[in-house]
Amino acid sequence: MNDQRVASFRKALEALVESLDATARLSRWNSGESAPEPLEQSAAKLTERLSAATRLASDKFVGAPPVVNLLTGMSAAIKRLDEAYGQYRFRIDSKPAELEEAAVALDAEIGSVKAEAERWA
Repeated sequence: MNDQRVASFRKALEALVESLDATARLSRWNSGESAPEPLEQSAAKLTERLSAATRLASDKFVGAPPVVNLLTGMSAAIKRLDEAYGQYRFRIDSKPAELEEAAVALDAEIGSVKAEAERWA
């Protein structure tokens, strides 16, 4: 597809997935060593990436049906990730003992979106 919106959405979604994945991994980091710098940098960009992605996902789409279908699918994935991250934050803020379960739930949604992403490639 030559529609620039698809490329922008794909880039925003991939960046969001990367940051969410890094955040989930860091939350469970229990190694005696410090976490890798790229992992920490990616997690640090989560708020910025989540904001950019949700802004894109809030748009209404018009155009060729195949493009609109792709944008709608990626938009739904971004909204699911936003919701999953919100639930993750709520769980770890209200019940810190549930950190592992919250991270597993977030990882499950990230995995689901990654599996779907092949349709948008």
